[in-house]
Amino acid sequence: MKGFFTWFKSSTKVKRWMFLIIVGIALCCYGFAQIIAEKELEFDKLWIIIAEFVVGFICVTAGIIFIQKRTLELLVQANITPQNKKDLNMKSLIFKKKLYENGPKIVVIGGGTGLNTVLQGVKKYTDNITAIVTISDYGRESSNSRTELNLAPLEQIKQSMVALADNEDDMKKVMDFSFNSNRLKGLNFGDIYLYALKEVFGNNQVEKSSSILKITGKVLPVTLDEIRICAELKDGTIVEEKDKISEVAYEKVTSINRVYIAPSNAVPAPGVLDAIRDADAIIIGPGSLYTNIIPNLLVKNVSRTIKESKAIKVYVSNIMTEPGQTDDYSISDHIDALIEHVGKGVIDYCLCDTGEVIPEFVRKYNKMGADVVEQDLKKVSGKGITILQKDMSEIKDEAIRHNPDAIASSVMEIICDDLRFKDKQNDTQYVLLNSKVKEQKKKEKAHSHAKKKTLKHMKQEEKKKEPRFRKKSKFQEKYNERIKSIQRSEYTREQNKKLAEITEKLSQNDKKQKK
Repeated sequence: MKGFFTWFKSSTKVKRWMFLIIVGIALCCYGFAQIIAEKELEFDKLWIIIAEFVVGFICVTAGIIFIQKRTLELLVQANITPQNKKDLNMKSLIFKKKLYENGPKIVVIGGGTGLNTVLQGVKKYTDNITAIVTISDYGRESSNSRTELNLAPLEQIKQSMVALADNEDDMKKVMDFSFNSNRLKGLNFGDIYLYALKEVFGNNQVEKSSSILKITGKVLPVTLDEIRICAELKDGTIVEEKDKISEVAYEKVTSINRVYIAPSNAVPAPGVLDAIRDADAIIIGPGSLYTNIIPNLLVKNVSRTIKESKAIKVYVSNIMTEPGQTDDYSISDHIDALIEHVGKGVIDYCLCDTGEVIPEFVRKYNKMGADVVEQDLKKVSGKGITILQKDMSEIKDEAIRHNPDAIASSVMEIICDDLRFKDKQNDTQYVLLNSKVKEQKKKEKAHSHAKKKTLKHMKQEEKKKEPRFRKKSKFQEKYNERIKSIQRSEYTREQNKKLAEITEKLSQNDKKQKK
């Protein structure tokens, strides 16, 4: 009975069609009643009864059709969480359902905030996402929760799960929740959850977690082996702790020569290589170049499988440099570092920002030793890599971040172009994806226009703050050089006079000494 009354809630939008059916039935019944009651029917009166009956029949038919349509909407809506209330119609919901299920297979490789940003954007286009994450905090001081439960460092795994969740805020609250009761004090819910999965499913715990939580796509650790990320600096110093690489390089005023993982023969986790082989697109970055991106590619057979894969390979360049890691690095320097570590063939496209970053926030980064990554695009295009420049920066939590929607739409646009090249314009995947990309482009134009206005306003404000100098008079402009030459000659005359006085004094002293 409780379930029956839920149909009468305002959110179901069913009551209006029920009312329409009741009105239709009433009109039909009224028409029949008049026919039965009247002994003799005049022609004019008969037409009125027929009209009432027809209107009633239309109302009943329309009400039944719209109730069925709304029921379908509710069924589809039960499986998809719409982004906003405008999406609550059958056409858009079924469109999304098909789009996600038939969406391209995307593999995202990296770690940290950069990886999660890409995942937030890509999940709006497809369900077929695999996030390959670095697990590299072995040897680091463990939290109480990890030590107590004897867990691997899965912090980045948890963050990626949050990024792929429908409701990120609630998922983050649950995953980061720490207990305060006596028996569970200091333990983290996310760690307890992953510990329970490990006990039930063994090393397959992370992949099982994705299906249990019903997050979009899946998250895989790049390897289940205990690895350490080490670095060799240009002065020969070896740093064997990931967290100290930037610090030591900064203190010694040197740069990173290369990074490597120990042991070097770490084996990829189950499913990693299969996901790369089956991918339609592989996204590398953004993120810490030497500690989150390159280490993933150094795991055995990962870079080789990427090179052999027929997928589109996209590298998302960082917007800002990172102190101690990529000081004074340009876009080509980032790409050169990747090629030096794993060879050519891992990048087809380089997606980079236009460089239009709000100056106020750039200055904040300058104080911390970071700067905007130099846009030396000619050097990159000479490496056989296609450059795609896009307005990708945004300000989030007082920090310069990548815009997840801009990255995702750019990658999907590349996939659409590839499908068009393969003459697949009539393919369901192309039609749905292309439609979504066009819709996103309109939003991006509006965002870009608003950003340009903000930048223009800030530049005008900065000009107002600049000190105003008094204009030179016409006399000064005309005789400026003449005045300078007079000043120089006066200065020379004074210097010569002083020199003559000193010379005279010296000659007098010489005469006295001779006597």
